[in-house]
Amino acid sequence: MLKKKSFASLSRLALFGAAVMLTGLSAAAAKEWRELRIASEGARPPYNYLDANGALMGFEIDLGNELCRRMNVTCTFVALEWDSLIPALTQGRVDALMAALEITEARLQTIDFSKPYILMPNAFVVMRGSDLHATSPAALKGKSIGVEGDGGHETFLENVYPDAEVKTYASLEEAILDLAEGRVDAVFDDKDVVADFLKNRRDAQCCVLLGDVPRDPTFFGEGLGIGLRQQDQDLKEMFNKALDATIADGTFGQIRARYFDFEVR
Repeated sequence: MLKKKSFASLSRLALFGAAVMLTGLSAAAAKEWRELRIASEGARPPYNYLDANGALMGFEIDLGNELCRRMNVTCTFVALEWDSLIPALTQGRVDALMAALEITEARLQTIDFSKPYILMPNAFVVMRGSDLHATSPAALKGKSIGVEGDGGHETFLENVYPDAEVKTYASLEEAILDLAEGRVDAVFDDKDVVADFLKNRRDAQCCVLLGDVPRDPTFFGEGLGIGLRQQDQDLKEMFNKALDATIADGTFGQIRARYFDFEVR
């Protein structure tokens, strides 16, 4: 008799606990988002940077404000150190991250992401007057390609351009310097990094963009996305819907043109 009574009591407690849990989930699902705190780093122009007054500026800030306007929420941007971004999100101190954050399998173990808003292509750089005119593996067969070592770019070249000689460097600058000296035939990196280098470095005037290589998610991930808590699926849906609308009506392209001279999707 005692065992039956104990089992019944435990059953009632379990049912009560389940009811409380379901009530909590319903409350979370019914949450109305009116204000958001969005964290960025402020150290990666043109995506995000700090102006002379310490205010966050850049492509992601402009895009974030546009998305918030479409979602009819008030957004405040806060600058955090890189290593503090994900902990601040998971601990509830901010509600979203827009900080040139790559969507990776490792990060998806801890947080979730919106659809990607940047799918940055890769690009090859060659000397002015080079006889190279295409970026295909066949066109670069037997050529030497400089790349920063120990990363996705090196792995991509080794797998997709197996008939080229891959030479690794500690930095893009070192690779470009060797390109200028004729020690390699081309250099490979993300297009935004390469374009910025060619635009702003005097020692890069030797060289020009050869052409783009579409982003391969196998080596470079799914792109840049808005970091979100895994449980905030309603907020994810709001961001995705606003992003789709911003792209569809051309507003995304207008914002992009303020910061990039080329397509980023």
